[in-house]
Amino acid sequence: MAGERDSARVDVWIWSVRLAKTRSMASTACRGGHVRVNGRPVKPSHAVSVGDEIRIRREGHERIVIVSRVISKRVGAPVAAECYVDKSPPPPPREQRAPVAVRPRGAGRPTKRERRSIERLLGRMPRR
Repeated sequence: MAGERDSARVDVWIWSVRLAKTRSMASTACRGGHVRVNGRPVKPSHAVSVGDEIRIRREGHERIVIVSRVISKRVGAPVAAECYVDKSPPPPPREQRAPVAVRPRGAGRPTKRERRSIERLLGRMPRR
């Protein structure tokens, strides 16, 4: 297959197998400490090879994959899925996720009283 090697940069591999939308997003995740290879945080230039375990923290959950094929070119989704083994735990059911606060459309900014109750709910200290 074109683009197949013994090792590749971790940011390029993450982008190639479609775990990140863009290569710059993969690099930013590495620099931010959201990517770990074999349990250690890595820089975007770290080399990955077959058998490495990659953990990517994104949007509140962690994705755990084992590298089964090293590629450096972006490929289609069916081919990309063959390049890793997904060991991620299933996402929690909707009932267990934290509810998102929704204000009615057109309600405007929260009043001082509402803001204080929100801060108390979130555990923040009110300003004095």
